[in-house]
Formats: sequence, structure tokens, C-alpha cells
Amino acid sequence: MTATDTSQRTFVLPDLGEGLTEAEIVQWRVAVGDRIEVDQTVVEVETAKAVVDVPCPYAGRVVALHGRAGERRPVGQPLITIERKQGDQGQGEREQGDRGQGDRDGGPVERDQVDGYAAYREQERAGSGNVLIGYGTGPDRPGRRRRRVAPARQQSPTGPAAGHSPLVISPLVRKLARDHGLDLRGLSGSGPGGVIRRHDVTAALAGAPSTSAGGPSTPAGDDEVVVPLRGVRRAVAEKLARSRREIPEVTIWVDVDASALLATRAAINAARPDQPLGVLALLARICVYALGRFPELNSRVEPERDRIVQYRRVHLGIAAQTERGLVVPVIRDAQAMSARQLAASLAETTALARAGRLPPERLTGGTFTLNNYGVFGVDGSTPIINHPEAALLGLGRIAEKPWVVDGALAVRRVTQLSLTFDHRVCDGGVAGGFLRLVADCVERPELLIAEL
Repeated sequence: MTATDTSQRTFVLPDLGEGLTEAEIVQWRVAVGDRIEVDQTVVEVETAKAVVDVPCPYAGRVVALHGRAGERRPVGQPLITIERKQGDQGQGEREQGDRGQGDRDGGPVERDQVDGYAAYREQERAGSGNVLIGYGTGPDRPGRRRRRVAPARQQSPTGPAAGHSPLVISPLVRKLARDHGLDLRGLSGSGPGGVIRRHDVTAALAGAPSTSAGGPSTPAGDDEVVVPLRGVRRAVAEKLARSRREIPEVTIWVDVDASALLATRAAINAARPDQPLGVLALLARICVYALGRFPELNSRVEPERDRIVQYRRVHLGIAAQTERGLVVPVIRDAQAMSARQLAASLAETTALARAGRLPPERLTGGTFTLNNYGVFGVDGSTPIINHPEAALLGLGRIAEKPWVVDGALAVRRVTQLSLTFDHRVCDGGVAGGFLRLVADCVERPELLIAEL
């Protein structure tokens, strides 16, 4: 935040963490002329990592919104200008010095001149409520009053639209409707209390052409549809292109009889039905064990420094398909977790990822990725490595197939495991050894149990 005169302050887009340099405005929660309180959410933005709510740490009347829905805004650029009158300063608001002057017209603001930028990080560390939703904060100060933020209002160029506010909780639902030019005020929700759900929007859009030039798909003639690259999809496209451009990757695979693993899982769940284990949790535990034996695959290459860095800890990435696209949430220190702890962390992490509520720091920093593409009903894949990691293990569907057991043909539950690895970190012997160890533990889980 930076002072523009004695009565106006311009809040800039704060540092969203984890190297993020910009965000796309999804929806304004306030309009010009509104009066806001300290730490009230003023805008919903989408980064390459997640959808987050941005609160403003100042009270007053909104005099300018810098940016429209669908516009990308760099960190440090003006976001909203607030006019404060005497007595407007709310509880918890901090006065800042006049180290720099903001641009009243919403122009560039130098980062080292922005008072609010440093203040925002200072307040976040101190435990202020002035943090992005999902980033976490310290305990409330005594007597701190929590304010309930009203539902978002649809806006027109002249101000808030007339009529009732639609009952929408999910930002993904609001974005889907906005991208297709659908007015949510005309919809009846099927959720509790009339809440509008995603299938309400998709049902309303069925058979209707997209009308928004900034939406996920727009007509471009009779035989073309233009799909803009935005948000997660743009970030994924850039990372995948970089991975293919920089990493000399190789994929190897093996068919595995998973019957014993499934039987072991069934026995475990029968003993503790209140804490069920999934196949992915067991495979994650096997991967962590195998990475301890083959640490070359838990690494990254730094070509500019002519070196390979091997990690002592395993931060396990889990590829997850969400409504916003492919994301890879990370389970940190997976090497210290049991299979049951991994199962609990997997359930929590994937649920938050699919709801779009994971903070950016939980979507970065992985050292090895596990990809269960079998959920799509396919047997095999040659996935692209999640840069800058060095390897990725894929799991295909588990299906009944003929299999030779002790010289006789039998029907077994078979899956295909694939390992894509950076050939710079190891040769085929190491990669094959890792994949064979994983396969052996799937076929004979007692091998893993004996080592634990």
C-alpha cells in the first residue's frame, strides 16, 4: 500500500509467494463507492497455483478498481484505491510511512517504494488477518472481531447490478459462468438452501454457444474454436514445454501382478475398517522405500552449475486432475510417514486440490512425482517429467488378465508400472533397478514389510 495523498491509499497486488509474479482477476467482491472494513476480501484472483481471496488491510470508500475480470495483474501493480476520511482507520490497521508515492492512475509502482508490499509481508508474519485465504495466520488478537463477507455481487460498468445476489459458494462455479457469459441471477440452485452448483451451470449452458471472448472456449469461425491458455492450463503448458525442451527423458515399463498387494490391502482394511488404505497410498510407501535405495532418482539437475543435487528428503508430488486442470500437490517429508499417514495426507491433499483451495506452497517443491493415470481406464503412459524433478512413476489400471503362475495359466490382477526419468541423473541400470524393486514389492509386499 502506498499513499497517494493525505486521504487516498492504493493497495497493490501483494507477493503471493512461491515465485508467483502475477495473478488473473477472477471477480471483484466490491464496487466503486462501496465502504470496506479492514481485512475485507476485495477481489478473487487466480494464479498458476490456486484461486485465492485477497483482503485489503485498510478501511474506507472504494474510489478505483485497477483491472477488469479476466485481466492479468503483475505483483506490485495497483489493485484498489481506498479513500479514507478521519476516523476511517479500523482496528488492526497499521499506518505506513511515506517512503514512496503511488500512481494515482494505476500506473507502475516500483516494488522497493511500495509501503504496503513490505507491510503486507510484515503483517502476515506477525499473525495479522491480512493474509490470503488458505495461507494461514497466527492466533487472533484478543477482542478481534471476525467479519462475515457478503456474497459477491455482479457488476456492470456503472456499478453493482440490481437484483438479488446469486447463492454461489465455489469460485470455480462463478468463473465457469462468467467465462460463458451466463448470468447466475437467472439460475435456481440445486444445492442446500438454493446454492448454485457446477452442474446447474453446465446444465444451463448445454446447447448454448459461448458468448465470452475471454472464456475457456470462443467461436473463431464455423469450423474453429479458440481456447485461451490461462491460469493453471497456461502454467502447465509452459512447464511441460520446458520439461520436454530441457530434459532428455526416457520411459521404461513393466507389467506387474498386483494380486498380492490387493490381498494385503484387503487384510489391512479388514483389521482397521475405520482407517482404510488405498492402493495409491501403498504404492507411495513403496516408492519412498525404493527412493531410499536409489537416491539418484530423487534429485534435480543444475546444468548452469554443472552438477546434480540429490535430496535427502522425499517431497512426493501426486498428479491430480481438477476442474482447473492438472495440478501436482506435494506431500512433504513422505519418507517419515507410514502407509496409513500417507493415506490420510493423500485424501486431504487431493480434496483440497480439487476444491482449488491449496495454497501455492503446497503445489511446489516436489522431488519425485507419482501419477495414477489408471483412474482414466488406460494401461500405460509416457508422462512428461514435472520439471525440475528427475523422475516420475506412473500406475496404469488394475485389470484381470491371464498370467502364468507356477507354470500354469491363471487369471490375475495385473497393472503396468512406468518410470520416466532424466537420463542425465542415471543410466538404465539404476532406473531399471528402481522400477524392478517397486515391481517386486507390488508382487510380494512381504519384501517391503521385512525392511520396515
